Amino acid sequence: MKFFADTAEIADIKELAATGLLDGVTTNPSLIMKSGRDFMEVTKEICGITDGPVSAEVVALDHAGMMREAEILRKIADNVCIKVPLTIDGLKTCKALTGEGTMVNVTLCFSANQALLAAKAGATFISPFVGRHDDNGFDGMELIGDIRLIYDNYDFRTEILVASVRHGLHVLQSARIGADVMTAPPAVIKALFKHVLTDKGIEGFLADWAKTGQAI
Repeated sequence: MKFFADTAEIADIKELAATGLLDGVTTNPSLIMKSGRDFMEVTKEICGITDGPVSAEVVALDHAGMMREAEILRKIADNVCIKVPLTIDGLKTCKALTGEGTMVNVTLCFSANQALLAAKAGATFISPFVGRHDDNGFDGMELIGDIRLIYDNYDFRTEILVASVRHGLHVLQSARIGADVMTAPPAVIKALFKHVLTDKGIEGFLADWAKTGQAI
């Protein structure tokens, strides 16, 4: 499963990229706002850190407007992935862009039927929001399972990009189901390293090593 970082914070992206675990980055208008930086500038910098897809979201809601914005965004770098909402105009834009060879991430997916439509429109990625789905009384992981089954039934090439990931259990369940990608805030990815027994093991080894009086 590929790991994408869901952030626009350059320091966090560089730190994760240095581990070799980072396969791409997703951003959205809210994350850009939190960064306090110019949208085009920060997107270009992110594209220079990772060779993987970097999702940059359009803000227009009509097809013509989305296409105008996409034309600007995809000139930033070759690894820019245009992010569009799961609407009729969004899927129309998706079809046009993927037909031209541009990567497209269809976002704000909350049903398997929506995911089916996105795949038929040729989406590179579909982004079902599991955390928000859970928040509204539904089972986010059940949604991922349904999408995986449908895509496998018809051999769709669209990759399932699990979004709105809140904790390590979401990551584990996504991997067990067979999701292609998960995107999470840097804090969630870093938390995957942590385990109390790992910490205790390191503590014990260091204590024993100190008793030997040796140095490397």
